Amino acid sequence: MPPGLPPAIVEGQPLTALAPMQDVTDLAFMRVVGHYGAPDYFFTEFFRVHAQSRPEKHILRSIDENLTGRPVFAQLIGEDIAHMVRTAEALARHPIAGIDINLGCPAPKIYKKNVGGGLLRDPERVGAILATLRAAVPGLLTVKMRIGFEDTSNLDRIVDLVNEHRIDLLTVHGRTVREMYRSEVHYDQIARAAARARCPVLANGNVTSALRAREIVSQTGSRGVMIGRHAIRNPWIFAQCREAFAGLPPSAVTLGDVRGYVDRLYRETRDPEVPERAHVNKMKKYLNFVGQGVDPRGDFLHDMRRAESEAQLFGICDRHLLADAGLPFSLEPYPGVIARPNCETPSETADGCSLETVSA
Repeated sequence: MPPGLPPAIVEGQPLTALAPMQDVTDLAFMRVVGHYGAPDYFFTEFFRVHAQSRPEKHILRSIDENLTGRPVFAQLIGEDIAHMVRTAEALARHPIAGIDINLGCPAPKIYKKNVGGGLLRDPERVGAILATLRAAVPGLLTVKMRIGFEDTSNLDRIVDLVNEHRIDLLTVHGRTVREMYRSEVHYDQIARAAARARCPVLANGNVTSALRAREIVSQTGSRGVMIGRHAIRNPWIFAQCREAFAGLPPSAVTLGDVRGYVDRLYRETRDPEVPERAHVNKMKKYLNFVGQGVDPRGDFLHDMRRAESEAQLFGICDRHLLADAGLPFSLEPYPGVIARPNCETPSETADGCSLETVSA
């Protein structure tokens, strides 16, 4: 591992990271993932940076109260350089592993403000942000980006800026901003970035399983993988990656194990001030992903989406997950079982890459 980067859980193995996802990668979810096998690195939801911003308290909790034992990088999204520096300096007073810059969020409401993925249209602005933050951040500075905005014409230039400003770790999601989550992932473009970058590169996008992670690392020449929605579906995936990287078969997960995960996730994310129905609705957003591995016809998803109370939700989970608790949970999503009834397209009004839109 290059000097300065925190060591992997297993020395010499490819790195794993939990992708930053709005409304997902909070303290509770990190705690749940840590229970089943933490990644090498965590990344927070993004801190929004603007003239009036202050680091959001609920995101700070995922740093200050994190007991997983794994490093946590704090992600920023913004384009006002002075306020990004101010925020980075404030976050440095917390136990962060480093500062991460979001150059990838594809939500229209985000990129239309020329932040997130929108900055990929303006390499000069990216260069100014990286130069100033590199001078202001004494510790690790990392970047998460997509392969371009409309196309990949700026990819080499952005990676050159990453090199010029001595970024410590680069994560590349293999789609353009315009492609959002609809297209296939362009692993050849991740490989292009990995070959050009002088820092380690994590491959991101459709890392569906541990075996697929191993293939993607080999295919792209990356130093590891960052996993988003498939860690919601399968929180065992990081432990399974370590097995796969060691040449071992990934440990099997049963439907009974998944029932235990649902219970733990419900309890950890429960806020007593939030009405039961609202929490059930939030759970359904997680379970939209979990259901992709339960049954090939999507019956669990069909029934789960109609739950209106905690009792109904767990009754449905018991019926689908405990009737044959020893049956295997699919390590890959079942073909044709869609995580949401709507298409995977962030709306014009979506406020960031949230559970409503995330497919990282």
